[in-house]
Amino acid sequence: MYKNYLKMAYRNLMRHKVFSLINISGLALGMSCSILILLWVKDELSYNGFHENIDNLYRVMELQHYPGSDNFTTPATPGLLARALKQELPEVANIVRVSWEQEHLLTVGDKALKAKGGYTDPAFFEIFSFPLLEGSAGQVLQDPKSIVISRELAENLFGTTGVLGKVIKINNTESYRVAGVMAEMPENSSLLFDYLMPLTDYENSPAGEWLKSWGNNGILTYLQLNPGTDITAFNEKIAGKLRKYNKDSDTDLFVQAVSEMYLYNKFENGKVSGGRIGQVRLFSVVAVFLLLIACINFMNLATARAAKRAKEVGVRKAIGAGKADLVRQFMLESVLVALLALFVSLNLAGMLLPAFNELTGKEVSLDLSDPWLLLLLLGVALFTGLVSGSYPAFFLSSFDPVLVLKGTARMNKLAAVFRKGLVVFQFSLSGLLIISTLVVYLQLHYIRTKDIGMERENMVYVPLEGELKDKYELVKRELKSVAGVLAVSAADQRPLNLVNSTGGIEWKGKDAQANILFGFMRVDYDFLETMGIRLKEGRDLSRDYGTDTAAFLVNEEAVRLMHMQEPVGQSLKLNNKAGHIIGVMKNFQAVPAQHSIPPIVLELYPQQAGYLFFRLAPGKTQEVLAAVEQILARHNPAFPFEYHFLDEDFEALYKSETIMGQLTTYFAGIAIFISCLGLFGLALFTAEQRKKEIGIRKVLGASVSSIVYMLSKDFLKLVFIANLVALPLGWHLMRRWLEGYADRTELSWWVFAAAFGATLLIAMLTLSFHALKTAVANPVTSIRTE
Repeated sequence: MYKNYLKMAYRNLMRHKVFSLINISGLALGMSCSILILLWVKDELSYNGFHENIDNLYRVMELQHYPGSDNFTTPATPGLLARALKQELPEVANIVRVSWEQEHLLTVGDKALKAKGGYTDPAFFEIFSFPLLEGSAGQVLQDPKSIVISRELAENLFGTTGVLGKVIKINNTESYRVAGVMAEMPENSSLLFDYLMPLTDYENSPAGEWLKSWGNNGILTYLQLNPGTDITAFNEKIAGKLRKYNKDSDTDLFVQAVSEMYLYNKFENGKVSGGRIGQVRLFSVVAVFLLLIACINFMNLATARAAKRAKEVGVRKAIGAGKADLVRQFMLESVLVALLALFVSLNLAGMLLPAFNELTGKEVSLDLSDPWLLLLLLGVALFTGLVSGSYPAFFLSSFDPVLVLKGTARMNKLAAVFRKGLVVFQFSLSGLLIISTLVVYLQLHYIRTKDIGMERENMVYVPLEGELKDKYELVKRELKSVAGVLAVSAADQRPLNLVNSTGGIEWKGKDAQANILFGFMRVDYDFLETMGIRLKEGRDLSRDYGTDTAAFLVNEEAVRLMHMQEPVGQSLKLNNKAGHIIGVMKNFQAVPAQHSIPPIVLELYPQQAGYLFFRLAPGKTQEVLAAVEQILARHNPAFPFEYHFLDEDFEALYKSETIMGQLTTYFAGIAIFISCLGLFGLALFTAEQRKKEIGIRKVLGASVSSIVYMLSKDFLKLVFIANLVALPLGWHLMRRWLEGYADRTELSWWVFAAAFGATLLIAMLTLSFHALKTAVANPVTSIRTE
């Protein structure tokens, strides 16, 4: 029986080659895009899942309360917290501290290279499942002067992986003994290091003194809890722990599962409010939408061609075929088409995968030897086939054989309404994707072109490392003498992504209940000039004023929150350092556009600077950088010349949005193409069905334009209705998306007008080919058999 079904399905596909090609092409395109999205989603959902103890791994979070201001959630914790939690809480099976990623110069003999790593406790490899190729998990970081390196780093520095006991010099100062070699960390890990060193070594150095204070945050604390621990009760238990050790603290603690910290990384008042999970959900929906749009093509064409197969159904029923037999026949046909589309889509997805990986920055692969992936793909094909074939199968199998064979059967009006509804749904989704593409593009364009309050073009910075710190003033003078260097200064952090913050700001008239979180930077003279930050009132830091060592610059937002009418000259205290305000800066974009511009205080403290900034004259970049390299190589020969452009940092801040915009554009184009493919097929079928009618109309004097209008108007009405659905829905969804940005563009009316016009124009172009071809055809050909 099924062999006969397959034969009939094959013959039917070959008999109607154009419609089969449209169906398979539409399904294959939709399925290939869905496969790529599913691979991306699978990779996103797999983050951190390789740890053996993943169900019991958590990181400690802080909810810092600031009355009169937004509360602040951060994973940064005091260095002393881990030891206290381990001693006081029986639920804690193990605990480890991990520093933020740092970059150091590693030297072995005449080989030197920079690598990114961090400091951690000996329990790191016991808690996390990062395999060691050499060394013991519990012992590798016990010695304060030990280091664990990656296999790639071992091969680059030593030419081999058998390197236990060998010595590496860090930043040309202290030597560390290799105690372990790591296998490469999985790409789907939130923690990625080329090397790890003992945190106790850093903690006992002058630079690590801050770790011994309960008032300083800056270390990540990870817990392995005992199985079965009630997390709600545990969070209640640790909430007020910091107040026990720091009476001035107004901070609550809670834990977040390591399995969730990659996808759920946005918080409001200590509660998860989103993160990358939003993109995962969005593109999962897009994958389903693309499949549905492709399925709608199949359903539309199948129901539209129902009259062609009515006699087949009638004959089959007359010789004894039941409704169930016919349903199985038509469902098998649709599943066969879906499987053929799957085969095509796998080849297409394989060809597109390198470009997709380059765009998304991932390394996903289409590994058909993975049984779970294979089941997923077959599931997608089965889902597509069943959804595509469901309505046509039940619709076709319901024909009355007597009426069909008499030639008096009429197509059910419900089928026509359903078909029109599918076209409306299809183009509604396409219109929605066009609106989304336009709004994402406009928001990115707005972010990139708006005045951020500082210069980012031709702005270069280098890390102040090695001997540069001690020779900073000399280097600065030499750099200022280079033709093409317009200004030079230094700061302790990059101004586009301000990370230092404090609640320790005091001023005259401050409300005792006010506890506002200020961003602060330590800078050198000429910082405002170098960065192009403008003053609203007052003056810049100057060597002409000896008192400027106790002077501060504040931005407009700080003045607003401090309620100062005449801020210049008023006293201010930053972290117990007393001084006065000498100038008010105009607000500049020191944080990503998703966040409001914070109140900012700048203090003169070049000794803490970590970056050297210099602004170049336009058009002289390469020759100036060559001159700068010579100066830095002479004063800091052990370190390679490493420079960065500030505008590249700016672009990196919005990399996720850029990828989202590009993917949305591609998916919108594909959705439109698939929709038009279906519209093309429907137009072809309609033109064939009405061929004789059109011939008669032409004989009676109908013009080409009237026939084109007659063939197109019904479809254009459906596209028009689809826009009436897509426009308000698009406005609502994109308004909510834009609310995620404190600084955002406006939703202009022309965006929706453009989407409306685009869908109508595309539909008209799709329909016009067959409409014109049919309208100009010789009417004698179509009516001579009458």
